[in-house]
Amino acid sequence: MPEMIQKRFIRIGEVITETGIPRSGIYQLIAEGNFPRQVKLGKRSSAWVNTEIADWIDKRIAERDDAEVMR
Repeated sequence: MPEMIQKRFIRIGEVITETGIPRSGIYQLIAEGNFPRQVKLGKRSSAWVNTEIADWIDKRIAERDDAEVMR
C-alpha cells in the first residue's frame, strides 16, 4: 500500500530547492501554464502545495523516460 504524503504549504525557497529552477524560471513557467500555481495565504504571502510540486517533478521524469523509450 503506497504511503500517503501529507499535504503542506511550502514557500518559494523550498520550491527552488526541490525543483532546481530559479525564482524567475518558476514564475515564467506559471505564466505559461506549465507549473503549479501558488496559493494566497494572506495579503502578502503565498505558498505552493508540496504534493503538486512533487507531481510536477514526477511528470517531468515520466516525460523524459517516455522520450527515451521512443528513441
